[in-house]
Amino acid sequence: MKRFLKNPFVLFLLLCALVAAGVFGWRQYNSVSTEMRYKLEVVEKGELKQSVSANGTLNPVTLVNVGTQVSGAVKKLYVDFNDKVEKGQVLLELDPALLNAQVKQSDANVQNALASLELADANLARARGLFAQEYVSRQELDQSVQARKAAQAQLALTRAQNERDRAQLAYSIIRSPVSGVVVARNIDVGQTVAASFQTPTLFQIAQDLSRMQIDSSFAEADIGSIRVGQAVRFNVDAFPNRNFKGVVKQIRLNPTTQQNVVTYNVVVLVDNPEQILLPGMTSYVSIVVAEREDALLVPNAALRFKPAEVEGEGNGAKREEKSANGNKPGKKSGKKRDGASGTVYIMQGKTLKPVSVTLGITDNRNTEVLGGELKAGDKVVVGEGQAEENSPGKKSTVHMRMF
Repeated sequence: MKRFLKNPFVLFLLLCALVAAGVFGWRQYNSVSTEMRYKLEVVEKGELKQSVSANGTLNPVTLVNVGTQVSGAVKKLYVDFNDKVEKGQVLLELDPALLNAQVKQSDANVQNALASLELADANLARARGLFAQEYVSRQELDQSVQARKAAQAQLALTRAQNERDRAQLAYSIIRSPVSGVVVARNIDVGQTVAASFQTPTLFQIAQDLSRMQIDSSFAEADIGSIRVGQAVRFNVDAFPNRNFKGVVKQIRLNPTTQQNVVTYNVVVLVDNPEQILLPGMTSYVSIVVAEREDALLVPNAALRFKPAEVEGEGNGAKREEKSANGNKPGKKSGKKRDGASGTVYIMQGKTLKPVSVTLGITDNRNTEVLGGELKAGDKVVVGEGQAEENSPGKKSTVHMRMF
């Protein structure tokens, strides 16, 4: 065997075999298909919808807070949560003991004022008779006339106070101002309510739960594309597999600023015939602001893709920027790039070719192509393939396990 290996001809044959194997392996590596080196997707035409999204809260269109104008302890309670009520229906009664006493006092004051008026009428009639017989002076007659007018005014005052006291007694019976459903009850029997500076809220009544609204907050960047009357789709956590519909009712002009973020309240009107949407539910609102029927679509991944060699050239260009322009590398120069344009890469043979495109609307997955050399059926690069990831230029993550 050793003699065989010492033969120069045999060594030459072994060397040729090794070279041939290396050449074969090198050709096999370079003959990897384009689909293995890069991930490609076909540019197609189709429907595209651009939408803006936000979170909101479902609320009744009309929510009435029922309070009280008089103070007192709750004597009787006639309704509870979720009860349907009619307009004018009694909701509760307050203890009327103090109010009844006040009414009786004002009734007595009215009777006293009536008696005073009767006495003033008699005195005036007597004074006029004596004045006709010249037994009293003109001044005494005028004083009798004035006393009668004062008695009339006092009677009117006591009657007004009596009406006020009776009205307060009537206010001790709380009635529903609208027809609807009781969604909140804030008091119990025996509890004392005090109507002093601010009217306490006893009940909250939703006038009609078959029609509701969503109060949502949209960022100022999206508010410019929202219009009254636009169709709205939303869902709620209670029914995650069901989509609901609505329409934009109002864009309120009062902005809200939190941590330098400006938002606007967009009110969405919702039909709720089944009354399965409840007040307070969190809604995830989506409004379609633009739509295309037959648009040329390019994946957003293709717009984000940049080959490694292009990135290297970009870094080199940054380093040479100072010598070329006489400026610092961080200083911008030249024409500002248009925000509605982009670059994608297609395969031309075994090399990448950049293609500039003009962009339209997007749904965050695909973007509309308005202009450029790209056409339907072209294959654009959306990422590196497995062969590229395992190329010699990249560090291998496979390690030999040592036992």
